[in-house]
Amino acid sequence: MSSPCKPHRPNPLGLHRVTVREICGIRLRIGPIEAIDGTPVIDVKPVLAHGADA
Repeated sequence: MSSPCKPHRPNPLGLHRVTVREICGIRLRIGPIEAIDGTPVIDVKPVLAHGADA
């Protein structure tokens, strides 16, 4: 079992807060990100401001 919180993962994963710059069909253009161009993004989750109304 692997979790982003575990310090030792079998495959290195990066966690980055990014901005969605463009949506083209099923593709998202995001940035800025510290990755090589074309690196797949595995999961996207929204970040809500602390105290934001839901």
